[in-house]
Amino acid sequence: MTARARPGHADPGPPGHLAAVILAAGEGQRLRPLTTLVPKALCPVGNVPLLDRALTRVAGLGLAGADTVAVNAAYLSGQIVTHVGDRAHLSVEPDGPVGTSGGIGRLRGWIDGRGVLVGNADAYLADPDRKPGEDIAALVDGWSGDTVRMLTKPVPPGDTGGFSGRRFAGFSLLPWRYVRDLSPEFSDLVRTVWRPAEAAGDLELIPYEGVYIDTGTPATYLAANLHAARGLTDPSATVTGHAEDSVIGPGATVEGRITRCVIWPGAEVAADEVLTDVIRAGTDMTVAAA
Repeated sequence: MTARARPGHADPGPPGHLAAVILAAGEGQRLRPLTTLVPKALCPVGNVPLLDRALTRVAGLGLAGADTVAVNAAYLSGQIVTHVGDRAHLSVEPDGPVGTSGGIGRLRGWIDGRGVLVGNADAYLADPDRKPGEDIAALVDGWSGDTVRMLTKPVPPGDTGGFSGRRFAGFSLLPWRYVRDLSPEFSDLVRTVWRPAEAAGDLELIPYEGVYIDTGTPATYLAANLHAARGLTDPSATVTGHAEDSVIGPGATVEGRITRCVIWPGAEVAADEVLTDVIRAGTDMTVAAA
């Protein structure tokens, strides 16, 4: 296993014989009740759906269009299908999510011998020094096509998990020789690819120098929003109350006081409400970032 330093200015041009898959099938149980309304991949961060952020990132590497990019869907799949349209190949899992490995296994025919860049739709990545795509270019830069690569950050102090002191940061790169045997049945990439590659000495750990947040909980979801766009108010929102360090979505109405909040598109905050560190959806769904 090796860890590679970030090159100074990696060229993010189109990698040869490479596809991308954005995993967007999860139920987002830890984000409920927000994910009773929309799938986690469509939850907005800085007023941009997480899925769109992932598609923009792979497009920055030259990977775009239904021949080159796929998105899987299961939970509330109709919303994903409508949102993606013809921007990517769609793989719908009709009986529910089949895990990260199963999702790739179902796409083997479409991948068809290529290496595949796999990204989690719920991963928030931000590097102030690089554009989306350029920030993860080290994953594909100089790749032999034989090793498994993983974007990583240091494991937090006291955490004994991860891979040689580093943790997964949302994207990995898989060679066809690992993909071709993946089953479409439920499983995860940790068991079927990452740990076997680690044991075989085939795992390369690529440092990510920017900010990575797994947006799976209300607290981390709020943190990602505030990092992305603290103080952002969409021009179509109406704010007659007081808003501080918050993100206010299109068509939202804020008549009360909010501090460090995310107000979803079309949501409302009444004049008598005082909200702090919460996500508001609709007129009365309030989720605390606890």
